[in-house]
Amino acid sequence: MDSEQNPSMRKRAVVLLSGGLDSMVTAAIAKERGFEVLALTINYGQRHSRELDYAKALAERLAVERHVVLELDLRQFGGSSLTSDMPVSKDGVGEAIPTTYVPARNLVFLSLTTAFAEASEANDIFIGVNALDYSGYPDCRPEFIDSFVETARLATKAGSEGNHFHVHAPLQDKSKADIAREADRLALDPAWSWSCYDPTASGKACGTCDSCRLRRKGFSDAGLVDTTEYEVG
Repeated sequence: MDSEQNPSMRKRAVVLLSGGLDSMVTAAIAKERGFEVLALTINYGQRHSRELDYAKALAERLAVERHVVLELDLRQFGGSSLTSDMPVSKDGVGEAIPTTYVPARNLVFLSLTTAFAEASEANDIFIGVNALDYSGYPDCRPEFIDSFVETARLATKAGSEGNHFHVHAPLQDKSKADIAREADRLALDPAWSWSCYDPTASGKACGTCDSCRLRRKGFSDAGLVDTTEYEVG
């Protein structure tokens, strides 16, 4: 049951806000749809803090109702070039799951987002996953999102009482060019977001990691300017 069907629940949503382009656009879409937005950013021990700084700034720019930055040190587990000293691959996007995959990250993150939503009496969750122009992460696929909705229903007090969660993935079937166009339509400056996995010592986006490559190609394909500063042009 969606939040609109239960008058006792406010039309509020929790957005998983990483500070990246996709999460920025997703948060803006949630606001455009009339939701009061709460944002959750997870400091999971990623190799740099730039995206956390951008997430905090975005929460202010978008005037979210509440922004929680949750500490969760996944470096204790490792298993990814984002949570260990393993180098970030810069060979381009291929068919294999890349080293930047963080084991079960979206499963963990959506569970935490659901907990925040239930505590905040929100039925709606927004996540900026994308299944087209992405780096092969299995936890970005629509079948994962669909299965998580049922998991949330079974695992929560809200679900057991009929207040089911609705997980919105508005960018699920969009290309990176489509997402760039959405940012432009919503009057979002690309430079407000951070996508790079491996920023340089000068503080610029590297321009060569998978995330930078996909982002730059998206803006190029859309015929739009990405105002982000890249080390490699």
